[in-house]
Amino acid sequence: MKTPLIAAAFAAILAPSAVWASSDCPNVPRDQWMSDAQITEKAKGLGYDVRSIKVDDGCLEAYALDAKGKRVEVYFHPGTGEVLRVKEDD
Repeated sequence: MKTPLIAAAFAAILAPSAVWASSDCPNVPRDQWMSDAQITEKAKGLGYDVRSIKVDDGCLEAYALDAKGKRVEVYFHPGTGEVLRVKEDD
């Protein structure tokens, strides 16, 4: 009876770290990065109103407003512009 409980607890602990690891920013050479203007256009097409962009641990991080006007931080893959994660701005 203890084994399933321990296994469930272990899975609950590891699951969030697996999700976070999948959204880590890749190591892309700087000369292959998209420009701020390209990221802004990509974000606009996804419904975000970008206010500023900065580099954060290898990602391009856009401070933006979403379609509902809520402040968010959108992390983009610097080479492809793929959205890696979105979080509400604190």
